[in-house]
Amino acid sequence: MSRQRVTEAYVGRLATRLSPRDLAVVATLDRVRVATGDQLKRLHFAEGTPRANARQAQRRLGQLVGLRVLAELDRRVGGSGGGSTQAVYALDSAGQRLGAACGPAGGLRLRRPWTPGAQFLKHALAVTELYVGLRELARAGVGEIVSFDTEPACWRAFTSLGGGRVWLKADAFVRFATGDLEHFSFVEVDRATQSRTAVARKLTVYRRFLQSGREQDRWGLFPWVLILAPTERRRAALVDVAAAQPPNTRPIFRVIHYAAAVAALTGEGA
Repeated sequence: MSRQRVTEAYVGRLATRLSPRDLAVVATLDRVRVATGDQLKRLHFAEGTPRANARQAQRRLGQLVGLRVLAELDRRVGGSGGGSTQAVYALDSAGQRLGAACGPAGGLRLRRPWTPGAQFLKHALAVTELYVGLRELARAGVGEIVSFDTEPACWRAFTSLGGGRVWLKADAFVRFATGDLEHFSFVEVDRATQSRTAVARKLTVYRRFLQSGREQDRWGLFPWVLILAPTERRRAALVDVAAAQPPNTRPIFRVIHYAAAVAALTGEGA
């Protein structure tokens, strides 16, 4: 069995041969790192009937895997609504060279594709789903994605009151415009795997970052901190955690169910 060797010359030829849609698929995975076949279909294969779109997406994604633009990871995930399992894709070596060398777990160094752990993958795919939902709204004319930064582009470094360097590691930073308004949000995707104490520590970092004034200097405001909970029971628990923050910083936190996330990112209910 032979395997395509990825050289600079090969990547140069690919860059001229790939279609705009192929390059858009690369750009999507360069941004969000991992996506299911269904998520890529919804973003880039939506012009025909559902059946035709599904066939075309499966065929072309398979071809891009053969070209080493994409890699199909060794782990499959359940379909929406408990349907059949589906493939998960990331950028392979050629795709990383065409993008910004962002592998399935981030980073700017060219790396051979590997399969992240199940919990990491579910978390990353939940962030991807937010991006897909916003893109679908934008395509429908509801608004415009100004920026959607994932890890590590969405991280912020600041100096604590004690003079030490602190990192705020959000899951995503989103700017979405509707009409004359622009909505700013940090996003925390909760998988109910952390203790309430660990979540409280993360919210304390946000509070300290708010007090630093760095984000306000940049935008003239401090973004919402949207905490997305997978169940109503977990949401209620996280509401209590956020309510324990000092009164003057408590209003920046919004704890919502996953199902309401896209609406919140577009300013509904703000």
